[in-house]
Amino acid sequence: MTIVDGLVAASHPLDRVTKDEIRRVKEVLAEAGLLGESVRYAFCGPEEPSKAEVLAYGEGTELDRRFRVLLLDLATGDSHDVLISVTRSTVDSAIRLDTAKTGQLPIIDSEFELVEEVVAGDQRWVDALAKRGIDPASVRAVPLSAGVYDEPDETGRRLLRTIGFQQFHEKDHPWAHPVDGLSAYVDMTRKIVTKVIDHQVFPVPAEPGNFDDPEQVGPLRTTLKPIEITQPEGPSFAVSGGEVSWQNWRLRIGFNEREGLTLHQISFDDRPIVYRASIAEMVVPYADPSPVRFWQNYFDAGEYMFGRYTNSLELGCDCLGEIHYEDVVIADDFGEPQTLRNAICMHEEDFGVLWKHSDLFTGSSETRRQRRLVISFFTTVGNYDYGFYWYFSLDGTIQCEAKATGVPFTSAFPGAGHPYATEVAPGLGAPFHQHLFSARLDMMVDGLTNAVEEVEAVRVPVGPDNPYGNAFREARTRLERESDAQRMGDQSRARTWQIVNPEVRNRFGRPVGYALYPEGLPTLLADESSSIHQRAAFATKHLWVTAYDPAERYSAGDFVNQHPGGGGLPAWTSADRPVDGADVVLWHTFGLTHFPRPEDWPIMPVDYAGFTLKPIGFFDRNPTLDVPPSSNGHCH
Repeated sequence: MTIVDGLVAASHPLDRVTKDEIRRVKEVLAEAGLLGESVRYAFCGPEEPSKAEVLAYGEGTELDRRFRVLLLDLATGDSHDVLISVTRSTVDSAIRLDTAKTGQLPIIDSEFELVEEVVAGDQRWVDALAKRGIDPASVRAVPLSAGVYDEPDETGRRLLRTIGFQQFHEKDHPWAHPVDGLSAYVDMTRKIVTKVIDHQVFPVPAEPGNFDDPEQVGPLRTTLKPIEITQPEGPSFAVSGGEVSWQNWRLRIGFNEREGLTLHQISFDDRPIVYRASIAEMVVPYADPSPVRFWQNYFDAGEYMFGRYTNSLELGCDCLGEIHYEDVVIADDFGEPQTLRNAICMHEEDFGVLWKHSDLFTGSSETRRQRRLVISFFTTVGNYDYGFYWYFSLDGTIQCEAKATGVPFTSAFPGAGHPYATEVAPGLGAPFHQHLFSARLDMMVDGLTNAVEEVEAVRVPVGPDNPYGNAFREARTRLERESDAQRMGDQSRARTWQIVNPEVRNRFGRPVGYALYPEGLPTLLADESSSIHQRAAFATKHLWVTAYDPAERYSAGDFVNQHPGGGGLPAWTSADRPVDGADVVLWHTFGLTHFPRPEDWPIMPVDYAGFTLKPIGFFDRNPTLDVPPSSNGHCH
């Protein structure tokens, strides 16, 4: 960043957003007459330049900082998609959306606050609670995305659906007390309840779930001895502006309120590997077909903008060791800049043995320890908390790990044999569901010309070339077009996908490459005919490969909220562009299928999902031979 005319200004096209830029965005919008008393921001984020522009950037190159802003008029439902240049102080485009076709803008905080007020004023809701003997003032109405279903008069309407949870006192966690069998549909523009479903009366579970209440938790254990992680000489990484360097790694860190943390221009020994990496979308589909729950499918990025809810991290609690934090700036619903303190955490950590050998013939005994750089953030979306961790190791490995914790969404538990939930407390169910993430990996392995090969183990039949039946081999299939490049993982075959550069060879004459190692866990389990299958098509495959297009950023499309489906990857890949020897983007689905356990209540220990990128012939030999032995007194 630099100071220009007393204002903080960007010095690189991928610099993170500043408060001054957010203020200038609002000024430009006001000057253009696009703001009003009832207009709110649904999104405000940097419109990154194209890859070609960024790669061509050099010292002295003139920057044009542009922002994309999504504006919602709460009074009318009018929605606009606006592109602004804060450098030129101009509105470059302002498109009024036909939301019946495009889908609705994301759900915003201002609407969260309205839902409870609207349902509390509906007599049908009040009567349904009275029938259950419940005071409406004690019920928290949770704002939940509506999806798209065959309901009359919903097309083009801006909707939320809600389920109630009873809260018995200010510190009581309402998730323990679902008012099940009852839900309401809310038109957020007209601010009315369009429908109340009073399907069945269940007892409200009474046992508290207050994991932060000493009376419920009991005495804290006293047997844990302190663990101190210290680096007396400080960390080995350096941060300059948005650029991070550590050992042979170099990359830039970015942030926006939809994807949260983004990583850019990842290189090793100044050789490019990934141009841009992010979590482009995630969906949480639920399995309960109940009349009041069948619509529960949440796109936490596209519908809720999970980057907005990034936690301010605390040393010793969220992060341990020699920590470097970065603040980020976003815009609130009114277009005012908000600083999220300590949003991004960076540290390095020991990760066990890197390599080791005690040799029979030479008597040598050598051990080296692995270390990795960790870049992470944590966000809370309603009841769940998600940590996203990117790891960079000494040997050139990149890993991404999602950590899921928080409080499971709850229901009533009707009794033994209920097939769609686990009983986690007396009368309290936790419905089965999935957490499916979509990583967008804009690859650049030693340059822009890349190809993807599916590599797997294949048994060799017994025959003249395999008389003893012990042989197996490696099979390679080049993915030539987007129609070929929609793939499923298969752990039984050790299936991986290698991203190679056919124009750059290693010393063995093979194309240099990186391999994506999937965990290969289940993709979307909903039926192919279902609404969520159409809307979350990205989650039906472990891998999609597309030709690079700067406009293709989000796996389920730009406007996910109430989109009928077919957006994003299915629409783009229908062009069936060639991806063999092209500038390619990989979209990788990974995640968890969660059958909750009693041990996940009242708060869930972290569950993990992720993937790994490993060099395959990118180096000519082990790149960590120069790592020195540990120098402390316990290793020699």
